[in-house]
Amino acid sequence: MKISPSILAADFSCLYQEISRIEREVDSLHFDIMDGHFVPNITFGPGLVASLRKKVNLLFDIHLMVDNPQEWINPFIDAGADLITVHVETSLHLERLIAIIKEKGPKVGVALNPATSLQGLEYIISEVDVVLAMTVNPGFGSQSLLSSVVPKIRDLREIIRKRKLSLEIEVDGGINQDTAARVIEAGASILVAGTAVFNASDPEKAILRLKNSQKGELGGNKNSTAKNGS
Repeated sequence: MKISPSILAADFSCLYQEISRIEREVDSLHFDIMDGHFVPNITFGPGLVASLRKKVNLLFDIHLMVDNPQEWINPFIDAGADLITVHVETSLHLERLIAIIKEKGPKVGVALNPATSLQGLEYIISEVDVVLAMTVNPGFGSQSLLSSVVPKIRDLREIIRKRKLSLEIEVDGGINQDTAARVIEAGASILVAGTAVFNASDPEKAILRLKNSQKGELGGNKNSTAKNGS
């Protein structure tokens, strides 16, 4: 089980120190890039990613929640992206965009909003490294996991199994100590967690508990949709 904390939930006044507290236990850092158009929020750009790239030796997981994602591929690659995920909903020429990202070196992912069906993956799923299932409507942190998306994760896992693909399922939204086991059971192999990590009194212990949730070691109710997610 891999954990990719979303820095959107970190304290930006001491961002590098926040990351240093968790760096030993996590597998990557998740960067939520929002433009105020595709989602109703604005976060940060390639400059922040580049400044951290000089100091942090982790996989940088760039999630583009933007209109016109093709315009942002090169700036984020130059900034140090290792994985770039684009939304199915934002690209008219998704196959071409995936090919461009792969050509330039980073791994590539595709994301689906909660209401988007898996049909949009039909012709491109074999070309990507990661499928990111949003379990909240994107735009803001600290939302509750939408239980209706869990069966979609399970269906996605079955498609991957039938096609004998090796891609990973990443889940983002409402991930915390109570909900992690549910999405892992459904098929997730990467969990994006924001407030559940950065708002914890001991972030390293919070990460280890999320990782151990696949072993049934979490306390709490698996059916909870409590807040304090990513």
